[in-house]
Amino acid sequence: MSDLLAMSATVARTALDKGEISSRELTQAYLTAAEDKADLNAYITLTPDHALAMAAASDAKLAKNKSEVGILEGIPIGIKDMFCTKGVATTAASRILSGFVPTYESSVTERLWQAGAVMLGKLNCDEFAMGSTNETSAYGAVISPWQKASQKEGQKESQKEVQKQKADSKAKPEALTPGGSSGGSSAAVAARIALLATGTDTGGSIRQPAAFCGLVGLKPTYGRCSRRGIVAFASSLDQAGPIARTVADAALMLMAMAGHDPADSTSSTQAMPDLLAASKASIKGMRVGIPKEYAAQSDDPAINALWEKGREWLEAAGAVAVPISLPHTHYALPTYYIIAPAEASSNLARYDGVRFGMRGGMQGEKADSGGLDAMYVKTRGEGFGDEVKRRILIGTYVLSSGYYDAYYIKAQRVRRLIAGDFAEAFKKTDVLLTPTTPTAAFPLGQQQDPVTVYRNDVFAVPASLAGLPAISVPAGVNGEGLPLGLQLIAPPMEEARLVAAASALEAGAGFSHLPPDTSLPRHKPAQ
Repeated sequence: MSDLLAMSATVARTALDKGEISSRELTQAYLTAAEDKADLNAYITLTPDHALAMAAASDAKLAKNKSEVGILEGIPIGIKDMFCTKGVATTAASRILSGFVPTYESSVTERLWQAGAVMLGKLNCDEFAMGSTNETSAYGAVISPWQKASQKEGQKESQKEVQKQKADSKAKPEALTPGGSSGGSSAAVAARIALLATGTDTGGSIRQPAAFCGLVGLKPTYGRCSRRGIVAFASSLDQAGPIARTVADAALMLMAMAGHDPADSTSSTQAMPDLLAASKASIKGMRVGIPKEYAAQSDDPAINALWEKGREWLEAAGAVAVPISLPHTHYALPTYYIIAPAEASSNLARYDGVRFGMRGGMQGEKADSGGLDAMYVKTRGEGFGDEVKRRILIGTYVLSSGYYDAYYIKAQRVRRLIAGDFAEAFKKTDVLLTPTTPTAAFPLGQQQDPVTVYRNDVFAVPASLAGLPAISVPAGVNGEGLPLGLQLIAPPMEEARLVAAASALEAGAGFSHLPPDTSLPRHKPAQ
């Protein structure tokens, strides 16, 4: 089983094609591992029967008709619980959607099943994707499989005790956050209980958890992946993408996920290039921009030192570093935390207890007195968590009469300035290199102040506001043995360029670290 779990997605695909392994045995290995590591709380819903049936169908295709084999045929993956899955509960990690079973498939998951992927289950996340620590989930926090290096020696019993606790915000300080909002996705891939996982990225929710867990997280250009069937947070920002072990794995998965969807008016009609070929391309002569404003955003010397190493690795691969300026960077976070809550307050107005999900104020089969308005209040009061309520209140305030121009319209103007900064930078450069996060993973329950939590997205938010493709690549560890990531940002629709640069960065970093309880050899990227 350990050999099966050690395979990257690209290696597993080759083994499946050659008949060296079957999808059923690969899927069963991941299901067994997921059950063994249930205390990480990465899955909200595990679907073993469904997974094994899909695996059997893939094995039949692989055995009989190679022409029908998809690019992810037989590969077991986890799905963030923001994606509607037909016949399988979809909760967005919120009480208000308890009992909701979609009657249709999201466009992204539909494309994944057409490509032959096998669904292991639905992964935990921050409620409605609102959070950076995976502590806002109604189903409890996800625990990262990583530990600080100081805990490795002589503290195995302590770790067992941590994992035996219910995974919630009261978990012991030694339990680390896997990041958010796609924390279940990052923890599952890092812990080897999913080979690949989907994530959604509104302001860094793919890249930040990938960095915290030593993984690759790729947010494509806004519009590359359809938003149809993804539970909406902020519609002008939300974008689906993969979390994977290697750049090639992420490229493979994105090729299956992306594509034009007539049902999404923001979906791009531009064809996705061959990203696997791009992962092997030379970056000789590529101009890599180093934005000076990002240097002031982190107080961690390990992150700043790694950023410098990243520049050296890319230069060694033939790239040319170019200093650039993004002057409106320091406005990105406040701009995001006006626009995203405003859109959330509009999107979440649909959850009223009438059509689907839970209904508040029910006693037996009779509703409490107070009429329709009272039912709305009770449904939302009982169904939404504190962070979701906070963002709805912020969003409603900035959209209200008298404040709309002062906050929301002004934020949209600043957003255009931020996008303009990137456009100017890409006249001189091909990609940009930055840190992914200002810190490494920290203990659950440590960051209670919302503004401090929001600051985790400081490096990720600018690219989201501009709708640009960006990727986090694991590049090193800090003094406590925790993963650190570097981010690359490319112009719109230049995922091929992004993947080429990311592969060079991956090769230079040679990241091979694993969570301390994982004794599997990491698949190293091809040189």
